[in-house]
Amino acid sequence: MNPEPHEPIWTPSFILIWCFALLTFFSAFQLFPTAPLRLQELGSSLAHSGRFLAVFTLGSSVGALFTGAIGDRIGHRRMMILSSLVFMVISGIYGFTTSLVTFYCLAPIHGVVWSGILTSASAKAGSIIPESRRTQGFALYGLAGPMGVILGPTVGVTLYQHWGWTIECLGLVLCFGALSLLGLLIPKDPPSVERHTSHLQKPNRLILELSSLLFVQAIAYGAMNSYSAQEGLGLQLRWPAAGLASMGLGMVIMRIVVGITGLGSQPISHLPRMATLATLGLVVLSLPVGGLERLVIAGLLFGAGYSMVFTLLNTALLDTVPEESRGTAFGTFMFAFDAGIGLGSWFLGYLIGTYSYQLGWSVGALFMTFGIPLAYQIRRQRLALQS
Repeated sequence: MNPEPHEPIWTPSFILIWCFALLTFFSAFQLFPTAPLRLQELGSSLAHSGRFLAVFTLGSSVGALFTGAIGDRIGHRRMMILSSLVFMVISGIYGFTTSLVTFYCLAPIHGVVWSGILTSASAKAGSIIPESRRTQGFALYGLAGPMGVILGPTVGVTLYQHWGWTIECLGLVLCFGALSLLGLLIPKDPPSVERHTSHLQKPNRLILELSSLLFVQAIAYGAMNSYSAQEGLGLQLRWPAAGLASMGLGMVIMRIVVGITGLGSQPISHLPRMATLATLGLVVLSLPVGGLERLVIAGLLFGAGYSMVFTLLNTALLDTVPEESRGTAFGTFMFAFDAGIGLGSWFLGYLIGTYSYQLGWSVGALFMTFGIPLAYQIRRQRLALQS
C-alpha cells in the first residue's frame, strides 16, 4: 500500500534532527570565516590563510569515505554524538593555541569529525523523512543549514571583532557540548537497520554523476565561505558578512518555496535551471562594480540555486540507495562536496590573494558553467528511469 500523500513531515523525530542540523551549521559557520582571520593574526598571508579550510576539507572529504560506512556499522545517532564531542574538544584547543603548526595539524582531524556529523545526520534524516515526500522533506531539512549560515558568520565575526578569538572558541565549545546532548534525544536506529559492512563500496554510475555536479557547485561554495567576508572587511563594509548571510537567506527562501510546493511530480526537471541560477550568482560576484549590493545580490542568487541543486541531488540519492547503505552513499557524496570546497578555497583563494577578488570569482563562475550540461544529463537519465 502506498504512503498517504499528506503523510506528516514535521514529526517529533524530524524536529529533533532538524534542530541538530541547525545547531551544527550555526556553530561551524562561526569558525569558517574567522579562522583565516586568526591565522593572519598569527603571521599567515591572505592566500595561505585560506589553506586552513583546504586542509580541513581534505580531511573531511577523505574522512567521508570512512565515516559514512562506520555510521552504517555502529548507527548514525551514535556517530553524530561522538563526532560532536570531538568537535567540542578541537574547538577548545583552537581557542588557546598560538601555533600555526597546531592549526594545520588539527585541521584534517577536524575535517574527519565534521564528515562524521554530516554523513550520519543526512542518513538519519533520510530514514525519518516519509518516502512519499522526500523532495519537500529534504528541502525543509535543508532549511536548518542556511539558517545556521545566516546566523553563524555574523555571530562569529562579531565575537571575533569585539571579544576576540578565544571567547569565540569557548562559545563553540558550549555549542558542540549542547549538540552532543541534543543527539541523545534523537531516536536510536531501529534493530532492522543494523549495518553489516563498514568497508568501502564502489559507488554506482548515478552516484558518481550526482557527486560530480555537487563537486562543481562546491568549488564556488568553498571560495565564498572563505573569502566573501574577507572581501567585505577589505571594502570596509558595515556588514562584512553580507555575502554569506545573503547566500543563507537565498537558501532559506528557495527551500521554503519547495517545502510548500514540492516542485510538482518531477522535481528533478528543475535541476538545470537551478544550476544556471547558482552560476549567475558567481557571475554577479565577479563584476568589477558594486560593494554591498553586489555581495547581497550574488549571495541571494547563488544561495537559491545552489540550495536546490543540493536538495534535488540528495533526493535522487535517497531514491537510488537502500537504507542500510545510505551512510556509505552519503559519504561518497560528501567526499565530492568537500573536495570541491577544498579546491575552491585553495585555488580560488590563491587567485584572490595573488591577483584580485574579481579574477578569483570569475574563474569560479567558469567552473560553475561546466556543471550546467551535467545537470541536463542527470535530468534526462532520472526522467527516463521514472518513466
